[in-house]
Amino acid sequence: MTPHNPDWSFPFEEPLHEVFPALHDAQSSWLSQIDSLEAPDRKTHELIRLVCTVILRNPAGIRRHAQLAREVGAEWDEVLGAIMLTTPAFGMGNAVEAMPHARDGFDAARPPEAD
Repeated sequence: MTPHNPDWSFPFEEPLHEVFPALHDAQSSWLSQIDSLEAPDRKTHELIRLVCTVILRNPAGIRRHAQLAREVGAEWDEVLGAIMLTTPAFGMGNAVEAMPHARDGFDAARPPEAD
């Protein structure tokens, strides 16, 4: 497998682009429209996406959305709180497994920009 292209957000993009460039372009356009939604606010948006990746048990997604949540102003207690909201329906195991991945992403984030 070739190294991840830093211009793309996800490792699957390079092989997808090589085989189906038009599909990749359309998917990227669609995702950018989701990212531009004004409501909920961007921090809430990333915390929701974090919760979804916890439920899916997707470590790369957990790291990514914890990182993005931090970059748009989430504090560590907000990330942990979002993860813990998954426990009533999906159990403690998902949350416990997610915490180190979330911490890695949170710690890798650039500090949020001051308003």
